[in-house]
Amino acid sequence: MAGENWDDLRVFLDVARRENLSAAAKSLRIDPATAGRRIARLEQALGAGLFRKSPQGYALTEAGQRLLGRAEQMERLLRGAGQEVVELSDTLSGQIRIGAPDGCATFLLPQVCQTIAADHPDLDIQIVALPRVFNLSKREADMAITVSPPQAGRLTVRKLCNYQLHLVGAERYLSRFGIPQNLADLKMHKVIGYIPDLIFDSELDYLAELDAEHVDFASNSVSVQLAWARAEAGLAVAHDFALPGAPELRKVLDDQISLTRSFYLVRHADDANDMRLTRFADALTALIPPELSRLEALT
Repeated sequence: MAGENWDDLRVFLDVARRENLSAAAKSLRIDPATAGRRIARLEQALGAGLFRKSPQGYALTEAGQRLLGRAEQMERLLRGAGQEVVELSDTLSGQIRIGAPDGCATFLLPQVCQTIAADHPDLDIQIVALPRVFNLSKREADMAITVSPPQAGRLTVRKLCNYQLHLVGAERYLSRFGIPQNLADLKMHKVIGYIPDLIFDSELDYLAELDAEHVDFASNSVSVQLAWARAEAGLAVAHDFALPGAPELRKVLDDQISLTRSFYLVRHADDANDMRLTRFADALTALIPPELSRLEALT
């Protein structure tokens, strides 16, 4: 391993995790041709092909699989080498990417991350809002917030907090179509929710708790669902912490429909000794619960 160029190995790792040369090049901020040359140079140095190229992407060969473990070990060693600098400094720097469901990413994380960034001006924070599970093994993010604890993979999981959801509707919508008095009344209203076949976690399936069979307006984005409710399209299940930003919405049937879900902070197990990421994770753990409670208290 000592004879290989770390820059070439870094490109190899990113292509292996993303299974796509162009995506890896974009992530590393180099052009695809440069990424391709570095892979070719590494293959020539090792005397073996590392990827099988197909229209579906880049798949590791047997030689590539062997190199992957060694390259990841070197990556961990290099990360560890910088820990003394982190431990001697009160500030964090560099880039940290956190993945989260779009409700959390839109209505909760920005102000929490800004609080952290105010104390660490050299820290670059990226929030990736995606309506799906993040693959930390492929380094899609340094850490992720999920709505249920993952059951597989070399991951560490920390519960952050519970959050509440209620059925809401726009005041003008309710004045036109009436305020439901019980679950049976929901059959007379349009329901806003997730696209059923795009629900990526069972914790996001609210239909059974509404005693509803389908949604009339559907999106895989919480932000779009909330926008639909604000546009008077129908009733939606919304995060309480999102409601301060939507004053035209009011809760309905809150004595009958009150959902509790949880947020979990997930990291790759190999990052356990990365003090920079640990300090950032500790800050998230300390700041998210009180900010969520503050927002929920405003509803």
